Amino acid sequence: MSDQGADIIGLLAGIAPGSSIDRLRDQRPQARENAQLSFEALFEPREPGTFALAERYAVGAFVAQLHGFATATAFYLDLLGDEDEALVDPVRAAARSAQGSGPAGAYREPAVAAESTPGPVWRAPEGLEPRLGAALAHAHMLVFRPREASPDDLRALAAVGWSADDIVSLSQLVSFLAFQLRAAWGLRVLSQNPAQEGAAA
Repeated sequence: MSDQGADIIGLLAGIAPGSSIDRLRDQRPQARENAQLSFEALFEPREPGTFALAERYAVGAFVAQLHGFATATAFYLDLLGDEDEALVDPVRAAARSAQGSGPAGAYREPAVAAESTPGPVWRAPEGLEPRLGAALAHAHMLVFRPREASPDDLRALAAVGWSADDIVSLSQLVSFLAFQLRAAWGLRVLSQNPAQEGAAA
């Protein structure tokens, strides 16, 4: 598990304590606290139930690698290794095979159907346990083809043992990652460009 009370977004962004960006974030303590509480609730709940911590970290590493965020990928792979070292290489390989660009996909609404663009459809390799493979495929769909989400995707998860509550948590986790990774990346860019940092402050 991560250090309790750590500022994960600050860690991923590489923000030095006391720096101008750190002080800027201090002006919105509730936003920082809520982001950290969301991380803890989704990735490190006191009672993870049937959605194991290793599965949560595996999805985190997979999605971070899809976003091309090396620091975040390493962070989640480290957490995954602490829970289940045997999953680290398969998850890393799965993410490499799943790279693509998006968002894309087909619109179901006739008024915007002409704006549909083909998107990558990924299936987990056979080496992954079916339950985790389905979770990664679902995460891939939410990252690259969110407009194509349908009840069939939920049924595919249920077919390999995902409960309704865990499916909700999985989708919330992927949604949170979209926020966390973008926030950390944006702060990282600001911290590496002092002129822009000063303008933002």
